Amino acid sequence: MSATIISADNPPSAGPRPEPLRRLLRPAAAVLSGVLLYASFPPRPLWWLVLPGFALLGWVLHGRRARSAFGLGLLSGLGFMLPLLHWTGEDVGPVPWLALAVAEALFIAVGCLGIAAVTRLAYWPVWAAAVWTLDEAVRARIPFGGFPWGKIAFGQAESAFLPLAALGGTPLLSFAVVLCCFGLYEAVRRFSAYRATGKVPRAAVAGAAASFLVPVAAALAALPLVDDSAENGTATVAAIQGNVPRLGLDFNSQRRAVLDNHARRTSQLAEEVRAGTVRQPDFVLWPENSSDLDPYLNADAHRVIDDAVRAIGVPTVIGSVVEKGPDSLRNTLIEWDPDQGPVDTYDKRHIQPFGEYMPMRTVARFFSEDVDRVQREFVPGAEVGVFDLAGTKVGLVTCYEAAFDDAVRDTVTHGGQMIAVPSNNATFGRSEMTYQQLAMSQVRAVEHGRAVVVPVTSGVSAVIRPDGTIVERSGMFTPDALVAEVPLRSSLTPATRMGALPEGVIVLLALGGLGWAAALAIRARRAAA
Repeated sequence: MSATIISADNPPSAGPRPEPLRRLLRPAAAVLSGVLLYASFPPRPLWWLVLPGFALLGWVLHGRRARSAFGLGLLSGLGFMLPLLHWTGEDVGPVPWLALAVAEALFIAVGCLGIAAVTRLAYWPVWAAAVWTLDEAVRARIPFGGFPWGKIAFGQAESAFLPLAALGGTPLLSFAVVLCCFGLYEAVRRFSAYRATGKVPRAAVAGAAASFLVPVAAALAALPLVDDSAENGTATVAAIQGNVPRLGLDFNSQRRAVLDNHARRTSQLAEEVRAGTVRQPDFVLWPENSSDLDPYLNADAHRVIDDAVRAIGVPTVIGSVVEKGPDSLRNTLIEWDPDQGPVDTYDKRHIQPFGEYMPMRTVARFFSEDVDRVQREFVPGAEVGVFDLAGTKVGLVTCYEAAFDDAVRDTVTHGGQMIAVPSNNATFGRSEMTYQQLAMSQVRAVEHGRAVVVPVTSGVSAVIRPDGTIVERSGMFTPDALVAEVPLRSSLTPATRMGALPEGVIVLLALGGLGWAAALAIRARRAAA
């Protein structure tokens, strides 16, 4: 496409300067687009709001200059991230929440700058969707190991596009959804141009239609990949939610009470099994931080856990904090056998910055004195976690790790027939965080074709089938024991087999589009000179 065609497609504005209210239209629309993206995320079953959200963002950014696109993208990012991440300030005040939301919004602003640049290319929705996916890939990796929260795929746990997760993982799911949305806007834009001029550029119209329809058709074609059949039989699993004595960060000060709650609910489950009211589970899963007393050092904690596991009589996974030297800790899952005691461990690999360890402590203290609550920092593990529980290979993903593609995939490629996501969301109270994280597990179930069991200290605990449907769930801040039969599977979805390849292809596509746009801009400047 020549510079002349680009200019014709995006003619310079003419006439009088817009009135003040008209000048506010695009900024207001940018904020609204971000709010619609936020509203498409759980706990609201409104995944389809992503369509008008990105269509509106397409209108906001189309043909904008770099400075304008960055500012509008920042407004959209704030409209998205400020409400989405509100839970991060649940117990530490607004400053850390605002700092994180602004940082994530700045990433989005840079991505929107790139999106605006590629809107000048033919078939721009393809390039723009790829740039958004590139932006998500960067946010998931930097800084401090990345923060993937807000990935568009994680808002699509109930959507018609979800089967695409089994085809190409969360990057392909995000790309397809955004492509469909931008294609919708381009189709409307072309229709409006036709009404105004009576002309129909066939190639452009075909491109707009394909951008909208191809993702829908691909999602339908991927439906056969979503399979929840029991390839390797079934297992009966129990997820224990013991509850915490009180909300917020201070729940950790009652570590023994949290341990007692989980031991008590496990013993109650054992009584229900003996009474014949509940099926005997093959194994039991406790949540992350269910015993913040190190059972290797604390004889009392060891006894409480051992008594509960002996009562239920099956292997049990315990979430604990384990001492690793005088100044460091590990967030550890322990396989506890009723006869042998602790027999295997998994140390959380993706630990949470500013929660489990404190990077840039002096700078972070400027934003909140709560950083000093983290006096002893956690260190990450290095080994993939797969436990053999009564003959079932269970892949282990601890809480925050569910947001990272590689952490979940590794457990499946290392033989996991199902996935467990022991979590602790008590710090975040009754906020939306637990629902956002639960949706991640639903997406992971479809992505890898595995049942996913999510035991949480305070809720929402859940049992998810490989097709992403939740078959058992608990309430929040109430003791519970979910017992369910889940299918075991060993086949690998295309997403699992390909790993990071789909994301890599989309990233290359984005870089190609950005390079093309830059080359055309340079050519246009030289022609003007």
